[in-house]
Amino acid sequence: MKVTALNSLYKPTDIAVGSARSCYFGKNIVTPESAAGWDKKNDLLNSIFKAGHHTTLMHYNFTFLIEGMSRLLIWRLLHSHPFYNSEQVSQRYAKMKIDNFTYPKNAQKAKWQNYYQKMFEYYEKLIELLTPEIEKVLPKFKKKEATKRAQEFARYLLPLGMNAHLYHTINVITALRYITAIKSIPEAKDEAEEFIRQIEREMLKIDKDLEPLIEFAKNAPSKFPNINIEKIKKEKNIKKDVEVFDIVDYDFELNENYAGVLRLSNIWLDESILGSFNSYIKLSLSADAQNQRHRRSPAVRAKLEDIYKRDFYTPLIIKQNKEIEKLYNEAVEFSYDFFEKQKEILGFGEAAYALLNAHNIEIIEHDDFNEFAHKAQMRLCYNAQEEIFDITYKQVKELKEKGVKAADKFLPPCTIRKMQDIKPVCPEGERFCGVKVWKLDFDEYERLI
Repeated sequence: MKVTALNSLYKPTDIAVGSARSCYFGKNIVTPESAAGWDKKNDLLNSIFKAGHHTTLMHYNFTFLIEGMSRLLIWRLLHSHPFYNSEQVSQRYAKMKIDNFTYPKNAQKAKWQNYYQKMFEYYEKLIELLTPEIEKVLPKFKKKEATKRAQEFARYLLPLGMNAHLYHTINVITALRYITAIKSIPEAKDEAEEFIRQIEREMLKIDKDLEPLIEFAKNAPSKFPNINIEKIKKEKNIKKDVEVFDIVDYDFELNENYAGVLRLSNIWLDESILGSFNSYIKLSLSADAQNQRHRRSPAVRAKLEDIYKRDFYTPLIIKQNKEIEKLYNEAVEFSYDFFEKQKEILGFGEAAYALLNAHNIEIIEHDDFNEFAHKAQMRLCYNAQEEIFDITYKQVKELKEKGVKAADKFLPPCTIRKMQDIKPVCPEGERFCGVKVWKLDFDEYERLI
């Protein structure tokens, strides 16, 4: 793994102290340059930090360039909270390479190398078999994309040890929280510790005055939450793979603020924030990686070990062809056999690199209607990943069945834009899916790929 922080004109502690002094300095704003030369700078910095007055440390953002981090650690740490922005290499659109894997620290590398090689061979074989099947169902002008769409489904056979490269932007407080949080991280602990060593180094290169704050974070306590998914399912009488509950219904006006690409509904908040619901969702790790990007839809994610069972997602396009489904199932079972042997040797948290994107987990998600209106637009679009489209569709369908008035507002972008007379109706340009979804009733939505 390699982590590099982009340089900035100002130091984070100068910005923090300058902004703190500006709160109490009557004449004019205190600049970072002025704060840097103040003899009591570090005294004030440490005082407000230890008192929990942390907003001054949120003005500065680190942008880390990260190479060679596992999908497992990205899922468990970097994307498990709302306070970040990431742009990472897509397994949907980019062909993966065999040399991009993380190996557990104490693993027998030859065995893991053989495992990764075998899974990569399954991945490539699945692309080969799926390409002509997908070509059959794509619109004529989209048939050239068949191989890329095959990659999208083949990635279910890639292990969580598959590496990614990404830009990752967080503020100072989030970086310090990372330093504390890794003490109790349940999976990928060795890799997480290496990541923290590197971001500490990069933070101190930029600003040595962060050292006492980093030391504080290292010594602060950390506890991973105890999450009993089975208890929640029993209390809420959950019977389905996707089920909504604890609904607070509140109707709201759907207007152009929801339909425009700037999503002004996030600035001009309205009654939509008064409606909300929770969802139990069973989904693959691949779909949850997409789901996490909706940072205002926080979800409860238990330790993988606590909810583990052999349970995996199979895309519809694979189920339709018995030869392809046989290969897919063979690959998944081979993976589970390897993982279950390795967890006895390495422990669950390190063996988890062997789990596939296809492996199903259970989460409990919370949405207010404002956020879900945005999420529905992104995920009911026919260009969205098929599995997360299906999950979002089921959430909306459940809300409709339970008589939620606002449920009719949760629609794909083209439909809302048509209702608001915004052109072009489809905002995707050359990425248009080929289906005039805005002419369909909700019950007519149907996806194979």
